[in-house]
Amino acid sequence: MQAAIDREVLLERRHYQADYSVLWDKLSLAQKFAASSLTQFGYDLAFIRNSSMGSLAVLMCDGNVATISDEGEIDTSPTITIRP
Repeated sequence: MQAAIDREVLLERRHYQADYSVLWDKLSLAQKFAASSLTQFGYDLAFIRNSSMGSLAVLMCDGNVATISDEGEIDTSPTITIRP
């Protein structure tokens, strides 16, 4: 029984990593550099919001939100609403 639970956890983790790498591949080069610096402070790439203004990478760390514009500009106090 424990082996089945362990296997499910591993499969879930693998699935999450695949999603993360897909998101990472969608970032611009400038966003990748900026995101890399934020991950050193514990931020994780949550999602990418696309609009006519470009893409906005959204990273989260312990309930705190940071965004990165297409040009790589980091905003650690964005005016963005995150749905629960």
